Amino acid sequence: MLPKRTDFPKDFLFGVATSAYQIEGHAQGGAGSTHWDTFAATPGNVVRAENGDLACDHYNRWEEDLDLIAGAGFDLYRFSTSWARVMPEGRGAVNAQGLDFYDRLVDGILERGLKPALTLYHWELPSALADQGGWQNRDIAGWFGDFTQVIADRLGDRIWSAAPINEPWCVGWLSHFLGHHAPGLRDIRATAHAMHHVLLAHGTATQVMRSNGMTNLGAVCNFEAALPADDSPAAAQAARLYDAYYNRFFAEGIFKGAYPDEVMEGFAPHMPKGWQDDFATIQTPLDWFGLNYYTCKRIAPTGGAWPAHHEVDGPLPKTAMGWEIYPEGLSEFLIRVARDYTGDLPLYVTENGMASPDQVIGGKITDPERIGYYAAHLEAVQTAIAQGVPVAGYMAWSLMDNYEWALGYEKRFGLVHVDFETLQRTPKASYLAWKDALGS
Repeated sequence: MLPKRTDFPKDFLFGVATSAYQIEGHAQGGAGSTHWDTFAATPGNVVRAENGDLACDHYNRWEEDLDLIAGAGFDLYRFSTSWARVMPEGRGAVNAQGLDFYDRLVDGILERGLKPALTLYHWELPSALADQGGWQNRDIAGWFGDFTQVIADRLGDRIWSAAPINEPWCVGWLSHFLGHHAPGLRDIRATAHAMHHVLLAHGTATQVMRSNGMTNLGAVCNFEAALPADDSPAAAQAARLYDAYYNRFFAEGIFKGAYPDEVMEGFAPHMPKGWQDDFATIQTPLDWFGLNYYTCKRIAPTGGAWPAHHEVDGPLPKTAMGWEIYPEGLSEFLIRVARDYTGDLPLYVTENGMASPDQVIGGKITDPERIGYYAAHLEAVQTAIAQGVPVAGYMAWSLMDNYEWALGYEKRFGLVHVDFETLQRTPKASYLAWKDALGS
């Protein structure tokens, strides 16, 4: 069973999260090409070369999906806008169909008594901007600011909260150093540029939203517990470096105006010119901070080039992603972030959830492991609150099964099952558990 709503502070908010490219169906409504479309069309990048052309067809089924959110008793809906749906070339002309869709969506969220929690960018960069270097190009901060202005003009008066960019580590490192996400690069110079420019774009967008009278603005970073693979000093050092580029880089950029020394040992020769002068923008004040948390990683040293480490298998139970289930990491990060960076700023768990190999049997989906996962992580949130951390809300990932990026439609994170042949939605046992916990 999940903890009840009444087990949390009176004004604590519960929500559910999705992202545009993963659910909408990008090949409709006048949306432009993205670097995810071309990444998926390249053999070997994505399971079965699956893409987001149709996804969950949320573009046409959004009313049904919002009814599911409201029906479970959630307070807010964290969703994202697609840059390429709104501006097919990334710059210049605006696609009226795209803006109208988000206009209807926000109105629909409000009509159901839900709070619209907007993320401006969740990874679907317009191809025309990728052609100009994408996140490696400093100009992207201005391009993103212009996109933000379009969104602020149309939606800003009705948005409850907004964050510019989901998970900067994935935009920068996972995509430019490890090559697992679009644009699929493995290049340290590209990575250093992208990781810095993501933060510059974040600060630029925050300033644009502030200047348009938008309030309740934050940032959303992902965190992953970095555990040494063994008791050796070398493993401890490797884990510290992993922690530095995964967990500390973006938080320290935003809140301290500096990057960790451990990361700069590798990045210093490759940073964009004048990067030190950008922190005034990067440090634009925030109203809240969001943490996405799923798992821990065991880090072992290796020979070879920096960062000279790799991940090794761990002993804990794992999700269908192969990720260890380590709920204490969530309470540890909430406590640590408040202590080291954010102080009294409200914190939100903006994503948390698990993939499991769900099957429909007799019209039902029983997913006790997912219910147990949520219960353990909600208890971790309670642990942090009990220690005085100002945690203001929790958002489950995800509302429904969707396009899981390079893993295609194989990994199911949803509270609602989606049949990707018929697109039928079927609430899982975990959805019903949330409905019970929230008192609906």
